[in-house]
Amino acid sequence: MYVTIADFIYEWKREVMLTQKVLEGLTDDSLKQQVYPEGRTLGRIAWHLTTSIPDYLADFGLEINQVKKAESVPNSAKEIVETFKSVSSSAAEAIEQQWTNKTLEKIQNAFGREETNAQILMGLIKHIIHHRGQVTVLMRQAGIKPFGVYGPPKEDWVQLGVENPPL
Repeated sequence: MYVTIADFIYEWKREVMLTQKVLEGLTDDSLKQQVYPEGRTLGRIAWHLTTSIPDYLADFGLEINQVKKAESVPNSAKEIVETFKSVSSSAAEAIEQQWTNKTLEKIQNAFGREETNAQILMGLIKHIIHHRGQVTVLMRQAGIKPFGVYGPPKEDWVQLGVENPPL
């Protein structure tokens, strides 16, 4: 758990960098990849991951600019990547400027649960990680090799001397 804002910012910057690398692998065509016929598209999930950051923080009292036209998924992977970069940077700035280490101890209602602001920030990171995982699976379905987040993708295992496990 985060005891200081610096603890959070350290982890935030790492997870943002990893997410940025994943999103940079998207193509305009891949944004149309669906989970299932009636399900969300890869573009919708990547856009939700991006636009939910300021919404989430605003729900817990932080002043942060919302994404304009957040309801409309862009057709451009580059627009999603650039918006994520901007939003994630603004989020770090808002937290650093508006909250203190003591603020992390404050308890708020978070989706029907009593949580400290530190737990709420952890929830934000977990939300991004959750959707980033969905994005990497859909990238595979769209024929794109995803960026290795916490380890290399299977195509790069051979460089480590690891064989693909049997099916």
